Amino acid sequence: MTVTLTRRAALALTAALATVVAAPAFAEFPERPIELVIPFAAGGSTDVVGRIVAERMSQELGQQVIVQNVGGAGGSLGAQQVAEAEADGYTILMGTVATHALNPLILKQKPYDPVADFAPVSLLVLVPNVLAVNPELPVTTVQELIDLAKTQPLTYASSGNGTPLHLSGELFKAMAGVDIVHIPYKGSGPALTDVLGNQVPIIFDNLPSASGHIASGKLRALGVTTAERAASFPDVPTIAETLPGYETYTWNALFAPAGTPPEAIARLNAAAKVAMADPKVIEQMATFSATIIASTPEELATHVEAEMAKWAPVVEGANISMD
Repeated sequence: MTVTLTRRAALALTAALATVVAAPAFAEFPERPIELVIPFAAGGSTDVVGRIVAERMSQELGQQVIVQNVGGAGGSLGAQQVAEAEADGYTILMGTVATHALNPLILKQKPYDPVADFAPVSLLVLVPNVLAVNPELPVTTVQELIDLAKTQPLTYASSGNGTPLHLSGELFKAMAGVDIVHIPYKGSGPALTDVLGNQVPIIFDNLPSASGHIASGKLRALGVTTAERAASFPDVPTIAETLPGYETYTWNALFAPAGTPPEAIARLNAAAKVAMADPKVIEQMATFSATIIASTPEELATHVEAEMAKWAPVVEGANISMD
């Protein structure tokens, strides 16, 4: 019996066969190790999160996810490297609020476009920041700090100009109606050293970085910057309890170069979700009060747009720019 196909049926059959043939080829992704670029030096909170996630994703993907630290320019060098990498799913970025919201707003020379040059994979975690003071400063609450700042000059330390911690301080100043002078440092370590030594009385820092000093009493935590209290320090109020609407945090997310095949994005997203649901990973993240998100690519894209919109007026109001 002879079967005659219409032109439409023939085209549909051809497309279906092409899908069947193509599917096994990409179903094998990844066929080799994947490089995860951490755009900061080893040892920081982004590096810690990245290595935890890379280890568990390696198990899920059946290929090693190799961490490469590419520090410099507030995360821009590493982000630019991934933006310019081949869009095949084998080079991905551990992005942050710095790489995908602050740097694009602050840098005069734009090495990449945070939206057009990347394919979102998954928002992984939110990490609280903290407002803390040297115990010799005579304040125990956020309101007392605001009141003191209105009567005498004060300074605060951060890990550097244009960092999320600097911007956390500027947002605080704007919302509290106070003028506290920013003292930038080259990293959280030296900033903490001077606050512990009372050369600078106030600091905005990542909660994981400051937590040991808070627990020992060498620093007094006045408030965490997230909307909810941190599970690791439930007695420390949020800044928003005094300044309603105040919220900042550090976040970590996976991005691939723009144009990466959707199948690769889907595979990476699925592996990230499995990793973030692992009980061991959950326990590790809880040690520094990280809130696990594990979003869809679309949710991450929306998050980036919202973060840029949030920080643009803060950057403009504080007149922050960098070459």
